[in-house]
Amino acid sequence: MRHVIVVDLGYGDCGKGTVVDHLCATRDVHTVVRFNGGAQAAHTVVLGDGRKHTFAQFGSGTFRPGVRTHLSRFMVVDPLALAAEADHLVGLGVHDVWSRLTVDRAALLSTPYHREANRAKEIARGADRHGSCGMGVGEAMAYALRHPDDAPRAGDCADPPLLRAKLRRLREALGVDGPPVDACVEAYTAFAATVSIVDGLRIEGPCVFEGAQGVLLDEWHGFHPYTTWSTTTFANAETLLAGEPAYRLGVLRTFTTRHGAGPLVTEDPSLPVTDPNNPANPWQGAFRVGHFDAVAHRYALDVCGGVDGLALTHLDTAASTPDLRMCVDYDGVKPTRGPTGDLDRQERLTRAMSSSRPRLVTVDDWTAAVEEQLSAPVVLESHGPRAEDKTSTDSAPPVAARVTC
Repeated sequence: MRHVIVVDLGYGDCGKGTVVDHLCATRDVHTVVRFNGGAQAAHTVVLGDGRKHTFAQFGSGTFRPGVRTHLSRFMVVDPLALAAEADHLVGLGVHDVWSRLTVDRAALLSTPYHREANRAKEIARGADRHGSCGMGVGEAMAYALRHPDDAPRAGDCADPPLLRAKLRRLREALGVDGPPVDACVEAYTAFAATVSIVDGLRIEGPCVFEGAQGVLLDEWHGFHPYTTWSTTTFANAETLLAGEPAYRLGVLRTFTTRHGAGPLVTEDPSLPVTDPNNPANPWQGAFRVGHFDAVAHRYALDVCGGVDGLALTHLDTAASTPDLRMCVDYDGVKPTRGPTGDLDRQERLTRAMSSSRPRLVTVDDWTAAVEEQLSAPVVLESHGPRAEDKTSTDSAPPVAARVTC
């Protein structure tokens, strides 16, 4: 099997980036394919020599020579943020980032106008904020649903008159100010001249499909309204694969986290656990931590159709935190799968879960306990942020090992 799909089985931030980097360092990977989300992703990769980058749109295998990135039609592409990310990577010595990037012309664009509208809506919610990242990704998706033929897309960047007309209508429809339209057109035209804009994904070798956010934030199966405007399961990647088989790899931490508002049944502010890569910010709010929530993760496995294997990260944190426990059941409402698209039902579930309480047990062997509770093998163990801190088990994804000449 040539391909691996990497999906977060939590609320995001489980370590997808470091897992993708490990796969690209140890396997023969041609392309990392981004198949959902946009510039709000934050996948931190740390190299053995100390270099560090938080990947948002470029694939998390970009530090590895020759590994390409494809931004698929399911992505919301922010050319301005992409340019800033490329500058940081070039500063870290990755000088060929642009030549290793392809962008599907059908990918939606996220613009400063979407961002301004997104932030205005979130501010207006006051105490009822949804925990948006404030990057305009959801607003870009919402606008495209209302105006499918008029939403700016990556391919429009090569057609300045068309792009200018779309951006003017967009700014007027959203009722925002933002930068001058001509300034955006100039920047996006330069983007089109720099990147390779293509028609669809052309699979030329083994691919790692890198998901964003987490299944518990899925637009249809997450706990509405504290969700993302994105399908976070394996579905988009499998659509892009068009029938080619792939190994389904789910990623989890040894503790469950959530950045922003919404249910976190196992939340325990007394846990001495921090994450310097996920500080509080004005849009999402606090980075919250709790004990490992096997109930919620079993629900994630159910709604995404199961996995072939699990990557378990932050085993070093579990080893140094004796107070960390595992939730094996709730005293109260447990999440169950409902009809796809019934957001009223998901919102009722969200409210009902607010009164649930976790039943916690101590854990001696985290790998064995996770395998028992989730009925899936742990194929990758991570004891730190670097690729060298990962250990593959005998059930590791069956893709070709990287050949070093």
